[in-house]
Amino acid sequence: MFFNSLAFALFLPTVVGLYWALPKRTRVPLLLIASYVFYGWWDVRFLSLIMLSTVVDWFVARRLGAMPDGPRRRRWLWLSLAGNLGMLAFFKYWNFFVDSAATMLTSLGLEPNLPTLQIILPVGISFYTFQTLSYVIDVYRRDLEPEPSLIQFALFVSFFPQLVAGPIERAKHLLPQLRDLPASTRQVDWAGSSLLILRGLFRKVVIADGVAPIVNEVFSSPGRYGSLTVAAGVIAFSLQIYGDFAGYTDIARGTARMFGVDLMENFKAPYLARGFSEFWRRWHISLSTWLRDYLYVPLGGNRGTRWQTYRNLIITMLLGGLWHGAAWGFVVWGALHGAYLAIERRFARDRKGATGSATLPAVLVFAIVTLTWIPFRAPNLSHALDVVQALFGPLAGAQLVAAPLTVGLMGLLTLFIDRADLAGRVNPVDHAPSLVRGIAYGGALIAAVLFASVKAVPFIYFQF
Repeated sequence: MFFNSLAFALFLPTVVGLYWALPKRTRVPLLLIASYVFYGWWDVRFLSLIMLSTVVDWFVARRLGAMPDGPRRRRWLWLSLAGNLGMLAFFKYWNFFVDSAATMLTSLGLEPNLPTLQIILPVGISFYTFQTLSYVIDVYRRDLEPEPSLIQFALFVSFFPQLVAGPIERAKHLLPQLRDLPASTRQVDWAGSSLLILRGLFRKVVIADGVAPIVNEVFSSPGRYGSLTVAAGVIAFSLQIYGDFAGYTDIARGTARMFGVDLMENFKAPYLARGFSEFWRRWHISLSTWLRDYLYVPLGGNRGTRWQTYRNLIITMLLGGLWHGAAWGFVVWGALHGAYLAIERRFARDRKGATGSATLPAVLVFAIVTLTWIPFRAPNLSHALDVVQALFGPLAGAQLVAAPLTVGLMGLLTLFIDRADLAGRVNPVDHAPSLVRGIAYGGALIAAVLFASVKAVPFIYFQF
């Protein structure tokens, strides 16, 4: 498994100390070695996979940069696309497609004997594959010059703070920073870095892990509980996945800042969005913008007819759902979000110039998004239907007495943090007196320690 908390607590200060102690010319190789150690700690065999992807895409991009436009250049692009997507399809989707084909053939009265494999999914493969794909496509479009240094490019692909769960960085944003790393510790915002990491730990350990037992209990046996408890469990997952993923992003951004690297913001108070398009401008921003630029726009975007635009939205979100994993629940989740976006776009003109409270639309969007998390979280579609049935079933049944109180408290903490984000502050007490800041930061740290589970709770997005 990945680094546990103690291992990472030793790894990070060691790398940071060496980084600032050694000459500037050694820092890129040091970070590359540290990134490979970090990734290889999980399973050293898959280092060869990320190295192969790195070398192939670096070489292909160099060829694309030197070639004139034409069919031969397009063939080199297809080589990169086939290599990256083929690798992703094999490791992530082979058994899914085989099982789905077997089910379809069985329904037709046939008896298929299709091969399934015991495949271990390389952690982070979806993230670094999309990162390298965007680089090659940008070079092909001549929006970016190819990176001449293989070591620089290898670090761009494997930079350990964001390697396994994003953000999915663009080469135009990250590569220039890696080429011009700061020379002095005075150029680093150490306080801001530490506060981002602290906020990430609080979101993960206190909020996400705090509601995880309720989520696990309700989703494992939805029929045992009354509808109020099931509702608390469904809302709890909405808070859990946000706290877990946004918490990882905060930790990644804070860690990167210690090396003078600024990763992109990946969340911007998504549960305060007043519409579904706004939600996707705030949720997993690095993925939603990737899907927009490299899938939705090439499909035609909104340049065609109204129905072609709806089609493009649904296809984009369908594939965005499938990106998360090889299960029909993810496909349904993506299809529903595509439908929401299409419906919202259809009625957007009717709402132009309308005024009214912003609270009701935000509550409605949060409620629908939360319901849509059910097929995402449930192990299969049948189980998802069981959760929905229990959610809208009778109030009678066993109750988790502490569930509504716990979920309400974590929801208030999430809202508190998000409103601070909208105000442009990493933390809501950054202008308070020193004593108040000390109490607040100390309290957050103590809460993170107290809520920490004896058994490590993996980040949810490590499975993608």
